[in-house]
Amino acid sequence: MLSVEKPQDLKQYVGKDLGVSGWLTVDQERIDKFAEASGDHQWIHVDVERCKREMPGGKTIAHGNLTLSLCSTMAKDCYEVTRRSRGINYGSNKVRFTNQVPVGSRIRVRPLIKSVEDVKGNGVRVTTEMTVEIEGQERPALVAEFISLSYA
Repeated sequence: MLSVEKPQDLKQYVGKDLGVSGWLTVDQERIDKFAEASGDHQWIHVDVERCKREMPGGKTIAHGNLTLSLCSTMAKDCYEVTRRSRGINYGSNKVRFTNQVPVGSRIRVRPLIKSVEDVKGNGVRVTTEMTVEIEGQERPALVAEFISLSYA
């Protein structure tokens, strides 16, 4: 895992491979909890019996936004800033859901820092491309650019 002291230290890692996180299993309990939290109870996510009959592969699939929300947690396996006063989610660019995540799948994230720009208040705006891989699948589940503000 990459460990840097200050957010500004990330500048030297722009465009470099940061490795991959550990695997995370997406189980039905996690999908159901996300459905409750988001209000998205579409049957392809929560109706196990109907999915057995009607979905290709016969399984429920994770919400795209659930997969997206797991990127930050998984990226903690890849890099950290030890002397950061605060971090703020600034937004996302180019979010693409390129493959379904069937229940029981294991996923991991491969972060790539695309840019680090100075901002007022001794901070940086970091753009990180997150690619979520599905074990045993060639095509990733999603590719997105996360933008965050990080202050020393």
